[in-house]
Amino acid sequence: MNTLGLTAAICIAVPPVLLLGGSTAAVGKGSRLSDATLELIPVVSEGLQSPLFITHAGDGTGQLFIVEQPGTIRIIDQGVLRETPFLDISNRVLSGGERGLLGLAFHPNHRKNGRFFVNYTRREDGATVLAEYRRQGLGLQASAEERTMMVVPQPYANHNGGMVAFGPDGYLYIGLGDGGSRGDPRNYAQNTQELLGKILRIDVDRDRPYAIPDNNPFVTGGGRPEVFALGVRNPWRFSFDRHGGMLWLADVGQDKWEEVDLVVAGGNYGWRVMEGTHCYNPVHTCSPEGLIFPIAEYGHEHGRCAVTGGYVYRGQAMPALRGTYLFGDYCSGDLFAISAEANKRHSNVPQVLLQTGLRISSFGEDEAGEVYVVDHKGGLYRVAPSRAADVP
Repeated sequence: MNTLGLTAAICIAVPPVLLLGGSTAAVGKGSRLSDATLELIPVVSEGLQSPLFITHAGDGTGQLFIVEQPGTIRIIDQGVLRETPFLDISNRVLSGGERGLLGLAFHPNHRKNGRFFVNYTRREDGATVLAEYRRQGLGLQASAEERTMMVVPQPYANHNGGMVAFGPDGYLYIGLGDGGSRGDPRNYAQNTQELLGKILRIDVDRDRPYAIPDNNPFVTGGGRPEVFALGVRNPWRFSFDRHGGMLWLADVGQDKWEEVDLVVAGGNYGWRVMEGTHCYNPVHTCSPEGLIFPIAEYGHEHGRCAVTGGYVYRGQAMPALRGTYLFGDYCSGDLFAISAEANKRHSNVPQVLLQTGLRISSFGEDEAGEVYVVDHKGGLYRVAPSRAADVP
């Protein structure tokens, strides 16, 4: 982030541009978002150190796992934050700024095989490491024995990306930033022979350290076979819609524009040629040919600086929000929503649902599809219907 760090009908070259111009944007005609009054319910208010992500293991236990930037994973078990870490690899992690333990994904069959995967910055040289760990059964501590899956050198200290998640196809998706500095000076994001500035997809269930899915875009040539999509700057957080499996990406911008993308195999999302829907390099005469525009963007007014991707809400607690994509801004603390039907070219104006005052470093889901907000300053909150709305 700036200060931290599958198929769809997507319009190429002529985007439905969505702008957030004020602190509260208008709701499109017929939208149910106008019925949504929300609040953030504290889940953990102390005891966390620079939390960056929250997820679940899909094992039926209801446990939540919180990633802490210095290199630990903590468990909320039966509603209580356990003092002893689930995993502590802080001796391997280079933490600070946009570096650290950045991502966590549990294998879809985790309950049986105990496998999970992390993305972190390596202490000795700042490289990005994708590694596998395991736990026995449903134990509250994992083994610290590491199997290295992938190492990607990082030329600069920023734009590490860090998200890892399993898609509905069972493959592991990995977000890598453009290598850092300013303006992607080495043009990694548009170079298909480089892993930086890409969304990668690998098969962790075949071969060692991994196999390449047969239908990856460059499996027969023209680029690195791991590459699923290209032209991203800093894909800090992405997620898959539980209904239909669409991949939603929030890509952190440079100076002026933050964007939300719907990612498809082989898609080119424009960086460094464009920042959002605007020319970046060159400034005035760039060509958008072959590029996929974001479905939403917003500028850096009102204290905004870096988009934090969230989830399409599919839970039960907030009916008015079902089918909306929830995301936020790290600096302003704004919590946004747009319709998940945005890719169908309907008029879809995003709305600021809450001005939280938090440093929103991530969102997360529990097994039931309820959504959580992570505050980098040390808090964890559940998004819930406003209790004040129930008072007559």
